[in-house]
Amino acid sequence: MSELISIVVPVYQVEQFIAETIESVQKQSYQNWELILVDDCSKDESCTIIERMAAEDSRICLIRQEANQGAAAARNCGVRHAKGRFLCFLDSDDLWEPEKLSEELAFIQEKQIGFVFTGYEFADEHGNGLGKIVRVPEEITYSEALKNTTIFTSTVMFDRRHIKDEDIFMPTIASEDTATWWHLLKTYGKAYGLDKNLVKYRRSANTLSSNKLEAIRRIWRLYRKQEKLNVFYSMYCMFFWALRAVLRRV
Repeated sequence: MSELISIVVPVYQVEQFIAETIESVQKQSYQNWELILVDDCSKDESCTIIERMAAEDSRICLIRQEANQGAAAARNCGVRHAKGRFLCFLDSDDLWEPEKLSEELAFIQEKQIGFVFTGYEFADEHGNGLGKIVRVPEEITYSEALKNTTIFTSTVMFDRRHIKDEDIFMPTIASEDTATWWHLLKTYGKAYGLDKNLVKYRRSANTLSSNKLEAIRRIWRLYRKQEKLNVFYSMYCMFFWALRAVLRRV
């Protein structure tokens, strides 16, 4: 019997994207999955759309948070409800290629490893690929990841027989996903890259430069407060982080 894959999606005000995201899961060639969507008190029609689709597909589950707590808390809630041996995260506006689950599952089982991530492609607000594909290394360590945030949330898969849930739970801080990958790498040693473009990372054409500045502030706070790196090593890591971030987008 095929293994169950649990997919956790945090939801907040994404009525324009969520149906397409869910459909990208339904179109997977690997069909033994459960889709856990955790709504963080959306005020738009996100929940209505999810409920309609869940009524037609029993694999889809909607959980409503009682209070707005952010994406980390929503993902953690989803992990606590997950029944599958294998666990994936998917952001509510991103899209999966039809072979994403089957290829990633085959890879993680063949290698008998706990933490896998894949390549991805930048897409516009309509979900159309822009031709800019991010390649990923065969493996990455903690020290390498400090200088290269190549692990993208919608690409990861975990084997919960190798990785404990308490290590997957995300802290309620800015850039919580990056902090989690660093924690996992420190704890388990390595993550392994499947260098195939299996995810579309939707980005708005109207992204403001202030968002880039905020990303710099967040990564700096992670270096200094979360990882407690000294100023000089933080600057060293940030130089390479910024360089690779630019190269991924040009």
